[in-house]
Parts: sequence; structure tokens; C-alpha cells
Amino acid sequence: MRFDRNKEQYRINERINVPEVRLVGDDVTPGVYLTSKALQMAEDMGFDLVEISPNANPPVCKIIDYQKFLYQQKKRQKEQKAKALKIVVKEIRFGPQTDDHDYNFKLRHAKQFLEEGAKVKAYVFFKGRSILFKEQGEVLLLRFANDLEEYGKVEQMPVLEGKRMIIMLSPTSKKGGTPKPSLLKNEKQDAPGPKVNDDKNETK
Repeated sequence: MRFDRNKEQYRINERINVPEVRLVGDDVTPGVYLTSKALQMAEDMGFDLVEISPNANPPVCKIIDYQKFLYQQKKRQKEQKAKALKIVVKEIRFGPQTDDHDYNFKLRHAKQFLEEGAKVKAYVFFKGRSILFKEQGEVLLLRFANDLEEYGKVEQMPVLEGKRMIIMLSPTSKKGGTPKPSLLKNEKQDAPGPKVNDDKNETK
């Protein structure tokens, strides 16, 4: 026989062994009733007395169709699970010295991903001695987040994990709001761009 966790989770009818319960719901007058009285009311209505909040004092109950209640609970759990599974994370990779053309190309991709409702995990990959440019990588990621502020909010600030510095952005519906102060505290707009080529793996 299949084990049903929902059936074990809720006490119903004669299994509710407390002297009083608090009834809630649309079809009853809310208030505290003797459990025997609440059971009689449920029987008269052709439904079940279901304990929905056992830790309250007294426990909170509803008079409802228990099988329909279980069905709705299962349906809600499936919907929540399906919603959780729909979260998509798109990765965008930079080198520590990405040029402006490559940067703008990946920025356009990120905007598209965020508009589609996906999260964006952008990271700078440090290969070999390029780890010496980790501060430059952080500035790049903060610039990236700043350029995307109308499309996504920062979920995780840049953090170094092994050879990768990662920032996480989640989508937002914010459009045309007042620009926030730049995240790039020390960036100089007239600073010359680095000349080192980036890897070919652009976006995933």
C-alpha cells in the first residue's frame, strides 16, 4: 500500500483528541467550540473536521471535504515544484581583460536572458598568471551589473571561487527608473581598454 504523507500530516474527525478547537472557514461562524460540537457540525454538513494548525491553542480546524482538501494540497505542491524547476540559469564567461566589443556582445545576451526570466551567472575565468588581474575582473563584473540594472538585480556580489570570480543576477521588471549610483567606485571612463584576447567560449 502506497504511503501518503498528506494523510499522516493532518488529524481528522475522531483522531482530534483535544477538548476544544477553533473553527475557521466560510461555512461556519468562526470561534472556539467543544470538539464534540465541531464533530457533530461536520457530520451534519456531510464533511470532515480537519485539524490544519495543531500547534495553536486551541488547535485550528476546518470543516471541509478531506479528500478534496488532500487533492488541492497535492496540486499546490506539484505547482510549486514545477515553478521551482523552471528557474533557468544562463552562464556568461569573461576573461579578466575582455575588450569592449566582446563585452557589449555578452551584455546584449545577458539582457535577453534576463528579459526571458532567466538568472544570469556571469564570471571571470582566471587562467594561469591572469589571477593577478582579479581586481580588474571584479571591476568588470560590477560594471556588468551596473549596465544591467534595468533588467536584473544583483543576487550575489562578486566572489572568488577557485579560478572564477562570479556574480549572480536575477531578473526584475524594473524599467526606466532613476539610475542607481554606479557600482564602480574607482572606474575611470577614459581608461584605455586592455589588449589581451579573451577565450572563444563566449556564452553558454
